[in-house]
Amino acid sequence: MVLPTRVRIVEMGPRDGLQNEPGEVPTAVKLEPIHRLADAGLPGVEATAFVSPKWVPQMADHTEVLEGIRRKPGVSYPVLTPNLKGFEAALAAGATEVAIFGAASEAFSRKNINCSIEESLARFAPVAEAAARAKVKVRGYVSCVLGCPYEGAVAPARVAGVARALMDMGCYEVSLGDTIGVGTPGRTQAMLEAVSRVVPVAQLAGHYHDTYGQALANIYASLELGVATFDASVAGLGGCPYAKGASGNVATEDVLYMLEGLGIETGVDLGAVVDIGQWICGVLGKEPASKAGKALAARRAAAARAA
Repeated sequence: MVLPTRVRIVEMGPRDGLQNEPGEVPTAVKLEPIHRLADAGLPGVEATAFVSPKWVPQMADHTEVLEGIRRKPGVSYPVLTPNLKGFEAALAAGATEVAIFGAASEAFSRKNINCSIEESLARFAPVAEAAARAKVKVRGYVSCVLGCPYEGAVAPARVAGVARALMDMGCYEVSLGDTIGVGTPGRTQAMLEAVSRVVPVAQLAGHYHDTYGQALANIYASLELGVATFDASVAGLGGCPYAKGASGNVATEDVLYMLEGLGIETGVDLGAVVDIGQWICGVLGKEPASKAGKALAARRAAAARAA
């Protein structure tokens, strides 16, 4: 089986990784990893979310974050814009790429963005239209593609329907999210096979949470079907505040370590990402969730002691 020779990693840490932190994270601390991750070679770094501070207080400084980014040529800095108001604020702050997010589960959609799937898609349409007029790229997300905390299993056909609707709106890519991390390789491939009948594989991305330790296996299963873009979060930071029990995104370090072992190019400096993960976790006062990150940092420390 021929795997992709190059994979694109979209970094989620500064937004998805920090949005549910209990204590306020200063704007300057949010900007630092964005800059360092871009310098490490990440081609896409999701920066913030233009959402109501009432729902996600951690993202209240979205304008300051987006305006404060020292932009690196060739790097995209997408921001979440769930409605037209959010899009207009993001555009005023200098957004060149935005993301809209729907769900493949009716219950999750209502819990997450307070409307049905159909209503959410209708809400996104004017955002996509405004983005097209402003020549702003739009990325789509589908949550709960492999399971829902309220409904249980989600039918692949429903995932395909939402993904196709987002593509029809003008999204250049759709990221498929296992929000609560319940997927397994077989179920992942079944879902991807259904979605790829209506959306080209080249325009699909995988966003797999590691709640049950299956994220890397699901990424490999996706690689087998030709998917070559994946979302990941430095040090495994973050998770979904609406999905109880979701322990977090797959760690960027772990994904990079696996891809390097497979001989797949990413253009990302793994050592630099390990350093960033150690640093941000030190600032937040928590342990990195990345197994590869911790192992590589320990090996580096042991080598330094022996020198």
